[in-house]
Amino acid sequence: MTKSISELLDTAGAQATAVVRGIEDGQLGQRTPCSEYDVRALVNHLTQVVVQFQALAAKQNSEFGETPDAVGRGDDWRERFAEEVRRLVAAWGEPGAEEGTTGAMNFPARTVGHMVLGDLAVHAWDLARATGQEHAIEPVVLAEVATAYEGLAGPARQAGVLGDPVPVPADAPEQDRLLGALGRDPHWRP
Repeated sequence: MTKSISELLDTAGAQATAVVRGIEDGQLGQRTPCSEYDVRALVNHLTQVVVQFQALAAKQNSEFGETPDAVGRGDDWRERFAEEVRRLVAAWGEPGAEEGTTGAMNFPARTVGHMVLGDLAVHAWDLARATGQEHAIEPVVLAEVATAYEGLAGPARQAGVLGDPVPVPADAPEQDRLLGALGRDPHWRP
């Protein structure tokens, strides 16, 4: 049975929240597998994604302009991230959230849901790797993201939001193959 976007986000969001809660303040300046972000900037980016995809679930406009400094708004940034993830899960659980199209590019709503699912899963890995935490993407989320990104990777690269693939062996674990396909070196270390 296919899981709803909300169910998948609940799983990925719980993992991402655990990783964010595991980040120490002294680690915020460390680099991440996303070369354009240090830990602080990636937490801010992921928080913005979580908030904006709440609006997209409700078929509202999103605003991905300047990234707000969620970390700089106070010591409770980890709990605020957790609350925004809960709101994201609830937004995608609303009747009709997965139906029709949403966003300025009028993508199918379920495709948009897969985008935020991928961001939560992969950026949680990025943050975990950057801060020395162990992180294995839940198999159900991993499979869903891998399937969704088979069709999304090309357009995402053209839009400049996904790096070039990193070669990994065909017999590598599924998570390593997904990370490689999404432009990550699965063996990256800070």
